[in-house]
Amino acid sequence: MNRTEIIETTKRFLSEEFEVNPDVIESANNLRDTLDLDSLDYVDLVVVIDENFGFKPTADDLKGVETFEHFFELVERKLEIA
Repeated sequence: MNRTEIIETTKRFLSEEFEVNPDVIESANNLRDTLDLDSLDYVDLVVVIDENFGFKPTADDLKGVETFEHFFELVERKLEIA
């Protein structure tokens, strides 16, 4: 899966799961603020990542994810390892 496919897939499932306009899912935007995530939402986030990308990120994986760019980079790294 290339970077463009990762971004398109991410926009689709995050906009559906968290009911946001896919246009706000941009590299520089803050993931937590844009999706209005609370601690329970992170459980949902892990589930939809697993469903769409085939891996379950750990708390350590998500610790450094502040922007969507960080998220895209995490997915790229995890998909390379798999």
